[in-house]
Amino acid sequence: MGQQETVATSLADTVREGIGAALAQVDADLARRYPGDPGTRQPVHTVYVPGDAFAADTLRSWGDQALAALDAHAPDAGALAAVLGIPDALAADVHDRVRAKLVREPIEDLRIDFEDGYGPRPDAEEDAAAARAAALVAAAYEHGTAAPYMGIRMKCMEAAVRDRGIRTLDIFLTGLMEAGGLPGGLVLTLPKVTYAEQVTAMVRLLEAFEKARGLESGRIGFEIQIETTQSILGADGRATVARMIEAAEGRATSLHYGTFDYSASCGVSAAHQSLDHPVADHAKAVMQVAAAGTGVRLSDGSTNVLPVGTTDRVHEAWRLHHGLVSRSLARAYYQGWDMHPAHLPTRYAAVYAFYRGGLEQAAARLAAYVAKAGGDVMDEPATAKALSGYLLRGLDCGAVDTAEVARLTGLTRADLDALAGRPTATAA
Repeated sequence: MGQQETVATSLADTVREGIGAALAQVDADLARRYPGDPGTRQPVHTVYVPGDAFAADTLRSWGDQALAALDAHAPDAGALAAVLGIPDALAADVHDRVRAKLVREPIEDLRIDFEDGYGPRPDAEEDAAAARAAALVAAAYEHGTAAPYMGIRMKCMEAAVRDRGIRTLDIFLTGLMEAGGLPGGLVLTLPKVTYAEQVTAMVRLLEAFEKARGLESGRIGFEIQIETTQSILGADGRATVARMIEAAEGRATSLHYGTFDYSASCGVSAAHQSLDHPVADHAKAVMQVAAAGTGVRLSDGSTNVLPVGTTDRVHEAWRLHHGLVSRSLARAYYQGWDMHPAHLPTRYAAVYAFYRGGLEQAAARLAAYVAKAGGDVMDEPATAKALSGYLLRGLDCGAVDTAEVARLTGLTRADLDALAGRPTATAA
């Protein structure tokens, strides 16, 4: 008793050591390619505003317009629930949280658009708009009025607009540096990527800027917009999204699905271009598998049906948007685009109903897992990781509160981070 028993084995230590040596390169490759969740907050949406329309009060203006739409077309919890089909048990809490969000933080991620939403302009005009955007973004961060994430979408790397896109990016980043440095929430978007070599070109461009300004190598990341058929399937018949992530050399932060460009490139008629079209589901499924485990996030696209006009028309557009956002959330696309201030109420209503509706069940399962209490579902570490990630995303967007998660699970934010396999949270 008290002494370790000796068990019989047949293999020499050299066998184990040899296998370890043979797989050392594989181990290193797995660690490099699949580092897991970066531990940062993922915004629930991205709002695109044309470069010439962006102003110092854009965020507050969108919030005020969203509140006005809510007050005009769903002034109380019952009205909102009736329009969107939110369960009665959630209605009051969701409505109150949506209003509070629109007052406190109406936009989580803002992209100043110099691509399709801006179009071709005289060089002097775009130069001035890029410099102005940098000054406004820098001032917003300085004054505490910025969204958690802000940046620009430049023109793509295709020959016709490449030089213009590079110049706009240079002006914008240089303006930020001259105003005090790059903000922590900086996000850049590279659109209409067709070849992995265009991603490599973006990497070289950012490397050159970092060197020119004395920045740490790798400081600037970027999003890849998936909106061409070539970004899903190459001319050689091979899937290309994973090659683009690899070409980014660790700088890719997310993949954004471009609803209308991608649908059009597949020949889908304008009336049927939507987030739930089969071509959209296929593209996003490829994106999802390619990004899994890499630390690169996914974002769904947008709807172009705007909630404007009569109350009946607004309600119809709201039901469509709410349904599409809810569908995306169920498919693990936790971010999407919003194109109009009146989309914000339904964005947050769908997000908050998603996280609040599953809060108690997720918390109970996670608490049982931690306590090894069992129950009617036998969860594994992978499920505990998913449950923790669900609660963390709910916390980040304001759908749930730290105190109620702690009460229901007995866990701290640090505990959730550990179970989710995240580094210590650095939410914006």
